[in-house]
Amino acid sequence: MTTSASIPANTALIVTSINPPNPVMTALRDGARENGVRFLVVGDTKSPSDFKLDGCDFLDIAAQQATGLKFAGLCPTRHYARKNVGYLVAIRDGAPMIIETDDDNYPRPAFFGPRVREQNVPIADAAEWLNLYRYFTDVNIWPRGLPLNEVQRPLAAFDALKVARVDCPIQQGLADANPDVDAVYRLILPLPQDFRSDRRVALGPGAWCPFNSQNTTWWPETFPLLYLPAYCSFRMTDIWRSFVAQRIAAANKWHILFHEPTVWQERNEHNLMKDFADEIPGYLNNSRIREILDALPVTPGTARIPDNLRQCYQALVNASIFPPDELPLLEAWLTDLAAVTA
Repeated sequence: MTTSASIPANTALIVTSINPPNPVMTALRDGARENGVRFLVVGDTKSPSDFKLDGCDFLDIAAQQATGLKFAGLCPTRHYARKNVGYLVAIRDGAPMIIETDDDNYPRPAFFGPRVREQNVPIADAAEWLNLYRYFTDVNIWPRGLPLNEVQRPLAAFDALKVARVDCPIQQGLADANPDVDAVYRLILPLPQDFRSDRRVALGPGAWCPFNSQNTTWWPETFPLLYLPAYCSFRMTDIWRSFVAQRIAAANKWHILFHEPTVWQERNEHNLMKDFADEIPGYLNNSRIREILDALPVTPGTARIPDNLRQCYQALVNASIFPPDELPLLEAWLTDLAAVTA
């Protein structure tokens, strides 16, 4: 089991962007260089044709197609799910760890610091929705994807949480200044907000809290769970991925670690009412997705993860959360994953 206190050589840092190189990407490049991390930027059709940032491997659409990956040819363009191609390239090239963020998250020095998979931490394991942001602040703030009717649910006191050594092969770092909250929060409540830097909490099997793709670390056993669905809105792809990942992680008795902020966000320009519209499928369906996934008889074991992914997405297609078009994409992902890890 991985317990290294440093970032392994050839760790991949993956970002997707349609912007020219900006100060965030330069800061990420500099940190990656200093720490022996490979920096991959996944482009799309709107990315600049002359994108160039020394020390960065930029995958434009042509480079993605040239990989020969089946997924690269099937995935819709102009979608965040193109990031899946970057994951597959990193896995193909032997990355022992994948770290992901976005092109508007400035890294703090700790972002490139040690990551430890097994942690002795407080555990939040009530079998319900848990707003783990509230363990890091006294402000009434919640993560994007938390059902709105769960925002006011009381939490057990932090000091009352049991502490144990647990396996956390997926780790969610928080973001200061402009954290990942939904459009409802942004429209009516104050920002910026910062979080405590002296706490960590592990989400236990059976408990539910959304996690995003903005400051997230993945160990190899969980690489299949990186899959970002394409036939849903940009605002839901990483959130719905997190629900599938949590269900399969729970079957394997893995915990999801939420830890102190190691980035701060200077948010790219957004139309908040468009974000709100893109989040409506989540406001209406996130609780239902949890119910569907909770009811599935997911089988433990890393060898079973591909079939578990098929089972989860088939159930969500049956419930009309995703259209049937998602299933061939998932199959392409699993086919490519098998090929690059053979």
